[in-house]
Amino acid sequence: MAVSVPDRVEKAFEGNFQRGEEVGAALSVWREGREVVSLFQGFVDGARSVPWTADTLVLIWSATKGISSACLLHALHARGFDLQTRVIDLWPEFGAAGKAAITVGQLMSHRAGLAALDEAAISVFDHEALAASLAGQVPNWEPDVAHGYGPRTYGVLADELVRRLMGLTLGEYWRREFAEPLELQIWIGLPETQHPRVAQMLPARLGCEEAETPFLQAMSQSGTLTRRAFSAPAGLTGASAMNSPAVRSASLPSLGAIANVSSLGKFYSILAEGGEWEGRRYFAAEILRWMSTPLANDMDEVLLTETSFSAGFMMDPVDSATGKKSRRLLGASTRAFGHPGAGGSLAFADPENRLAFAYAMNQMQTGILPGARAQRLVDAVYPAS
Repeated sequence: MAVSVPDRVEKAFEGNFQRGEEVGAALSVWREGREVVSLFQGFVDGARSVPWTADTLVLIWSATKGISSACLLHALHARGFDLQTRVIDLWPEFGAAGKAAITVGQLMSHRAGLAALDEAAISVFDHEALAASLAGQVPNWEPDVAHGYGPRTYGVLADELVRRLMGLTLGEYWRREFAEPLELQIWIGLPETQHPRVAQMLPARLGCEEAETPFLQAMSQSGTLTRRAFSAPAGLTGASAMNSPAVRSASLPSLGAIANVSSLGKFYSILAEGGEWEGRRYFAAEILRWMSTPLANDMDEVLLTETSFSAGFMMDPVDSATGKKSRRLLGASTRAFGHPGAGGSLAFADPENRLAFAYAMNQMQTGILPGARAQRLVDAVYPAS
């Protein structure tokens, strides 16, 4: 596959600014272990007074889940377990309320029925209380008969399993195993010294709403599974709340990673290159198979659209009859895997074409998946087919 020349990608990137859709953004594309596109433009603040630079950091929201999943899979493999391991073999208390048979693979592919937290008043910052509550909770549906995205619960579950396996928080494990040795400027729990580098998140503008969808209808109705999943645990009330220094420093493995976009692209490039970097193997071939093998591919009980997940990573849905993608958010390959973030950010690895993509911005958009801005960039990277 011939990847588009960088000027085609740059044209698409600049076009998003020309349409007035961006305030500040960055894009990083890697091919065969080398960064072939590195773009940044605009401003880090709503007043448009501070330019976005190559060193800018930005919240990547749920794209954090890709990093969290990589940590859990790495820890699982290091301790000699696999996706068929029952969660109770690592976390005995988890077996309450009919959850004893749930496997790690089912939990990581959002098939465990723990998308929404019942004890909604627990603070998003109280990991111990959240983990105990989820361990004792009755599943939202019968495990393994359906899947539904857990926007806020997933990181708690992954974090607890890493703690059980390694005795470290997921954020600590990320720094020790990957961020520091690979010199990746990505944190789950940002040091205060790095706060001045972070772009201000800007809420979606009025007038930018998407057309009415089942997801938006469910979000507007009290008590729906969708609204419950996105509303609890408590303590975060919108994009502006994420600019708080306390939130930036908190370890939130579902949605709190703050990253330099080139570093995010580099991490996914390592996954696209088979888990190796500069002669050192960071991920075994088995872990890469877990990342790139779909475990759920159907209507999502929470997002109310078709989604596909491997062990913790989102993939594009594939039509079972034709074997073709029904969405190309992650490009052309059916093996591509990654994760989007609220507001429009996106990062993924395409091992088939040895390609990695990372895009993040500070002007939020509405919608459950990255919209036209990100799609234009992806389409510019891949040739039309």
